[in-house]
Amino acid sequence: MKWVIRILQGLLVVGFAAFGVMKLTGNVMLVQTFEGLGYSLGFMYFVGFCEVLGAIGLLVGFWKSRIALLASGGLVLLMAGAVFSHFKAGQGIGLIMPALVFLILSLVVLLGKKQELSKNV
Repeated sequence: MKWVIRILQGLLVVGFAAFGVMKLTGNVMLVQTFEGLGYSLGFMYFVGFCEVLGAIGLLVGFWKSRIALLASGGLVLLMAGAVFSHFKAGQGIGLIMPALVFLILSLVVLLGKKQELSKNV
């Protein structure tokens, strides 16, 4: 189970870093998405910063499990907000699915790191 969590953690590092950088650089598709959801560009940049910070936290979490626990917890909250925003906007499951997948994977890493830390106590 430990290696499954590590592999998912690595995939999340890449995914959140990529999407965070896309938001920070003002990708046209993401600008349209945030405007369509009724959010400002400043909020998009904030979310991108949080995603990059979360990716860095997950990366450091390979050596410091507590950091990964905090980072994955923050990313779970971020993705829960994203899923809620898409549902609220009435978007179809095709647009909600990426955020939902990231939410579930982040939750699996969160629970795995929590279990790992509880064994070490």
